[in-house]
Amino acid sequence: MTQKASFLTALAFTMTAASAAFAETELTVYTAVEAEDLARYAETFNQSHPDIKINWVRDSTGIITAKLLAERDNPQADVVWGLAATSLLLLKSEGMLEPYAPAGVEQLDPKFVDGDNPPSWVGMDAWVASVCYNTVESEKLGLTPPASWKDLTDPQYAGHVIMPNPNSSGTGFLDVSSWLQMFGEDEGWKYMDALHENIARYTHSGSKPCKLAAAGEIPIGISFAFRGAKSKAAGAPLEIIVPSEGVGWDMEATAIVAGTANLEAAQTLVDFTVTKEANEMYNTGYAVVAYPGVAKPVEHFPEGLLDAMIDNDFEFAANNRAAILKEWQARYDSKSEAK
Repeated sequence: MTQKASFLTALAFTMTAASAAFAETELTVYTAVEAEDLARYAETFNQSHPDIKINWVRDSTGIITAKLLAERDNPQADVVWGLAATSLLLLKSEGMLEPYAPAGVEQLDPKFVDGDNPPSWVGMDAWVASVCYNTVESEKLGLTPPASWKDLTDPQYAGHVIMPNPNSSGTGFLDVSSWLQMFGEDEGWKYMDALHENIARYTHSGSKPCKLAAAGEIPIGISFAFRGAKSKAAGAPLEIIVPSEGVGWDMEATAIVAGTANLEAAQTLVDFTVTKEANEMYNTGYAVVAYPGVAKPVEHFPEGLLDAMIDNDFEFAANNRAAILKEWQARYDSKSEAK
């Protein structure tokens, strides 16, 4: 090979390598989605966008929200994909989100889309509170099934109830904020005082109370309905109870973090998150999704749950989040499990 040919070959190789290096964009994506689902989310996205690599940072809702707020002056995330809408409303109020209308957003149920134009966040799916009741363990203890939230304050359940800590868990926060909405502020805190007497401990995960109930480690876990249905489908002796007063709920949502250096790639990801394909993917883990007509019936999903969903005041939950969490911590944190 001549010197010139050798040079041209080397140049071509260098240009190809450089092209390959620049072809892949890496996005840091913060999420509270169940860890078991993340590989599937990335794999589905990469089928159509192999040039964008997702680097996940995953933790529970409260921890991810606190991390984003702590980093507000030096953002580390490009996108938030799967965080409670109440958290994103808070981030929006702090000017931390980049407004963007993803392609096809008009196809979604309007209640899953931020009301501003362009929206600062777009919903994906919803999760709904419920009670996971282990029939076998409860029978051993001589317990009777609760029918309402207030039933859970009955002394028969003392030490037999686990629920999530709202400072860590989005499910825990939707429970607390919904009780304050349903019962009123004074009565809501009185209710939680009485419930606290029966709580064995507060977990830092929204799904853990139901998983523990499914495993027979506790008779009653306050969690979310889909987790209960999933555990029951796997053979756990669970009854999934819809309390008669109504149930709180929240939606997972997506947003671009203001100041990202990878805006185009971030927009590409958010475009994907609203597609029918993405919503079909969400439906594997959630019974309620943003794209109308996509959700399929879920085995063991409790009847009447969707009708029991309260008219959730997301603005109330977001605007009062810090005060609610501070009050809850002062009253009940003594029973929280170690982090």
